[in-house]
Amino acid sequence: LRQQEQGVALTLWTLLVVWGTDTGAYFAGRKFGGPKLAPRLSPNKTWSGLVGGAITALIVGAVVAVLGKLSAPFLGLGGAMALLAQAGDLYESWLKRVAGVKDSGRLLPGHGGALDRFDGLVPVAVLIGALVSNGNL
Repeated sequence: LRQQEQGVALTLWTLLVVWGTDTGAYFAGRKFGGPKLAPRLSPNKTWSGLVGGAITALIVGAVVAVLGKLSAPFLGLGGAMALLAQAGDLYESWLKRVAGVKDSGRLLPGHGGALDRFDGLVPVAVLIGALVSNGNL
């Protein structure tokens, strides 16, 4: 992404959308609670967190798109990328359950391990990178 004409803005957009997803999901889930999203995989995730993360990512993505002068699709793409980021998070939780571990490493114990910091970023960055590289965004 960095090597694209608007590489810095694209990279920041990707990072901030994923971080916005995590932050929005956390605070919405804490505030509203409600039914669990995937209790066997990640018992603390709620449907309200999913929605809160998507709304936050949509807003963050639109703001960064305007400030970074990114193309029009980036204005509304944040919400969809939030769903992909949360799917990546659930997938990583599933991998940990299959492996029978609580944390994905010792680097950040209590926070799920180092992989938990990147579980949502990886699928979003790969998809955005592929779409931008192919000229679809």
